[in-house]
Amino acid sequence: MAATKKAVLGPLVGAVDQGTSSTRFLVFNSKTAELLSHHQVEIKQEFPREGWVEQDPKEILQSVYECIEKTCEKLGQLNIDISNIKAIGVSNQRETTVVWDRLTGEPLYNAVVWLDLRTQSTVENLSKRIPGNNNFVKSKTGLPLSTYFSAVKLRWLLDNVRKVQKAVEEDRALFGTIDSWLIWSLTGGANGGVHCTDVTNASRTMLFNIHSLEWDKELCEFFEIPIKILPNVRSSSEIYGLMKISHSLKAGALEGVPISGCLGDQSAALVGQMCFQDGQAKNTYGTGCFLLCNTGRKCVFSEHGLLTTVAYKLGRDKPVYYALEGSVAIAGAVIRWLRDNLGIIKTSEEIEKLAKEVGTSYGCYFVPAFSGLYAPYWEPSARGIICGLTQFTNKCHIAFAALEAVCFQTREILDAMNRDCGIPLSHLQVDGGMTNNKILMQLQADILYIPVVKPSMPETTALGAAMAAGAAEGVGVWSLKPEDLSAVTMERFEPQINAEESEIRYSTWKKAVMKSMGWVTTQSSESGIP
Repeated sequence: MAATKKAVLGPLVGAVDQGTSSTRFLVFNSKTAELLSHHQVEIKQEFPREGWVEQDPKEILQSVYECIEKTCEKLGQLNIDISNIKAIGVSNQRETTVVWDRLTGEPLYNAVVWLDLRTQSTVENLSKRIPGNNNFVKSKTGLPLSTYFSAVKLRWLLDNVRKVQKAVEEDRALFGTIDSWLIWSLTGGANGGVHCTDVTNASRTMLFNIHSLEWDKELCEFFEIPIKILPNVRSSSEIYGLMKISHSLKAGALEGVPISGCLGDQSAALVGQMCFQDGQAKNTYGTGCFLLCNTGRKCVFSEHGLLTTVAYKLGRDKPVYYALEGSVAIAGAVIRWLRDNLGIIKTSEEIEKLAKEVGTSYGCYFVPAFSGLYAPYWEPSARGIICGLTQFTNKCHIAFAALEAVCFQTREILDAMNRDCGIPLSHLQVDGGMTNNKILMQLQADILYIPVVKPSMPETTALGAAMAAGAAEGVGVWSLKPEDLSAVTMERFEPQINAEESEIRYSTWKKAVMKSMGWVTTQSSESGIP
């Protein structure tokens, strides 16, 4: 039986999904989109000071090697020949900033993670230099000036880290988001590694003109960033280079396989959810929560605090598609916080049990503004609060309030999206690790008052990266023609509470959000450890 199964499988495609809290490598059948095997490794986050978030770029790279190796072993146990892997796609946490030495391949500082707030004073100083009547940064990039994006993180590194300054002076420095760091390393690193990024990741740096699809000279001058350290910008689906595994990896079997797909994780999920039509949207529940709506080939600028971003460009000669995005900084991260900081759960899965025990937050509201508030407020001075506490409140209520917080934040973004697009969404397509939590999904349907629809295979981000890689010119093992895309089985959650109760809870949440704002002045966050 096994031998015939081997023959049926046909070409396979691998996907590296490097997220904020974990790395995975997944292998799909390119004809059926079936997930054959995967491996996952959790990634450490370091918080050297209040508001700072860092990761070790070498640990990230090591985790990728480990996931590839373990997945290949698992495929071997299933009698699946890994020489059938014809391409590899990369999807990644976006905005996270790495600067490394092109001669030694060593990072010159830890990766500064997208959630990091150390650049608040950098942002304030820069915003004084933008003329009020001509916000050229926003009109070129689609983004508000915020600690979130890579340019200000890179500016901070150039201002504060001598090793980085020296490497730039000596022409040894390369900048990249995580996709660039991984592709450069996986294609040979200091021995001929390819220094590139794709349009979706480039559009999150704040240095990229989303209309001309090029690094923007005026933006680079504004942030005082030398253009020569930036990667080459390519489409999201083309052969960038071949796997060149330098160390003693068993996964050497993937040597020479093309890396041919690259998408920022949220764009990858949009592709994986097959949102190829204007007006289709998806929400991904990861460390943060990200709702993207495909706006087709036109840039739509938001009046309600959403970002305009590049959705994908699936081939060198293919058109670029844009999206409106609502970004929430803290979703799954609040569960990790309850686990690691408060210790009221031992595993992330336990939160569902606690929440189920009470079935209500009993008037307790949790605003997890650990990194300020992102969309639709863009309020860096906000901090997390738990309010509405009484002597009756226990850890189950707090757990429930944490799940509700994820749903309320999504509702705020959906409201903004509906106002910007004019056509309210009739249902919400969801994916990401947290969607395994049935209570969360039911709550989300109740709070939005529309059905929530979840694919039975929630690894949509990896699927999107695999689709881009398999469809690339020169690989051609994955068809993106609508009639060839495999039908996905879905699970639906219908709203169960009355709309009035939903509205009351939502308006109380908004009151709590107002109370979370204005906590921090720059001085207190800059001085670091009190």
